[in-house]
Amino acid sequence: MLAEKQKIAEILHNYQTATNTGDANLAASLYKEDSILIPANFPQATGKPAIHTFYTYAFSMLQLKLEFDIDMDQIVVAGNSAYATTTSTGTRLIRESGEIVPEINRELWVFEKIDGDWKIARYMFNIPPQEDS
Repeated sequence: MLAEKQKIAEILHNYQTATNTGDANLAASLYKEDSILIPANFPQATGKPAIHTFYTYAFSMLQLKLEFDIDMDQIVVAGNSAYATTTSTGTRLIRESGEIVPEINRELWVFEKIDGDWKIARYMFNIPPQEDS
């Protein structure tokens, strides 16, 4: 089971790399063909082509520098399905204005094992409410 969790953690690390480098091709490659992406403040993207389009658009508007907190205890594997919860923190550069703002997300991932390889089947993230300072 630990080996399977490590493979899923590797996907999450690859996703972090894709996010931080703005690589829409790498991000989309981590998904299965009929995946669903449910991003905060954007419409749902269904299927790999729509997911690629989302990342291409998002990375053209934003530059993210995020660190994902991947806790192996939060990765649960059951046969050819798995899920994980993570958080990510860092910054978001809004390309149009040049403004850099804090970025904090909570993520829910669902994975499926296809032909021996884990792929993202569902991914949803939200931005937690900010506490008043």
